[in-house]
Amino acid sequence: MTKNPTFGQKEDQITYTTRLGVYAIIPDAKHEKIILVQAPNGSWFLPGGEIEAGEDHLTALKRELLEELGFTATIGQYYGQADEYFYSSHRDQHFYNPAYIYQVTDFKQDQSPLEDFNQLAWFPVDEAITKLKRGSHQWGVQAWKKSH
Repeated sequence: MTKNPTFGQKEDQITYTTRLGVYAIIPDAKHEKIILVQAPNGSWFLPGGEIEAGEDHLTALKRELLEELGFTATIGQYYGQADEYFYSSHRDQHFYNPAYIYQVTDFKQDQSPLEDFNQLAWFPVDEAITKLKRGSHQWGVQAWKKSH
């Protein structure tokens, strides 16, 4: 069994809240740029988010893409799981965040994003990797990039 790539430091004396997340790499038609979401704190992330109780990966991802981007999407290849340990100053909490990374093969903007507090922007792939806050998201984009 291969070990999932892990980012951040797990400290023994810290209690971590598990927050399962599913995220999408959404390329433009030429696969030259991908879309990122900027949270109100200025950090950039892949579109996606927390898997809620009773949701599987795809249900959660489709819900998140509608909320964040207003997109309906066709979910393609699964790139794997990358684990991340981090402290959220916004929530004043430590998290263990297994991130499940997928590619979107087709999307359509059906509506305005339900979450209107994020900024959305397309970046060239290499620039996007440097902008992403989470190592797990950077890993996912690098895995996607190798296969294209």
